[in-house]
Amino acid sequence: MRYAILLMGAPYSDQASHSALRFARALIARGHCLETVFFYHDGVYNAARLAAPPQDEPHLVDGWVALNAEHGVTLQVCIAAALRRGLMDEREASRHGKSGYSVEAPFELTGLGQLIDLGLHCDRLVTFAH
Repeated sequence: MRYAILLMGAPYSDQASHSALRFARALIARGHCLETVFFYHDGVYNAARLAAPPQDEPHLVDGWVALNAEHGVTLQVCIAAALRRGLMDEREASRHGKSGYSVEAPFELTGLGQLIDLGLHCDRLVTFAH
């Protein structure tokens, strides 16, 4: 089966992010195809490259990056939700006259059309929220 995940929970605020990452790994371990994780609402904070949790806590941003590197899972971040929360990639930072950026590859800023497309083309779209 082809899966996609919609993640709307911020890392470290509740269990949504941690549960979504564990679910993603379980799907792949069982032989399913996880195409994309779409980060929306406070879930966009999972793409913050400057996150530095204590060493005794899981580093969720690194977990998503590893999932991409190991299995080719696309990591899409809603651009409107990200910009609203001060998260942007280098291109958007330049466009808005900002001196720094906080989102980098493999996370991609995309629009809600991508989420609609996932719902149409994947067998299952599983949502994790707070």
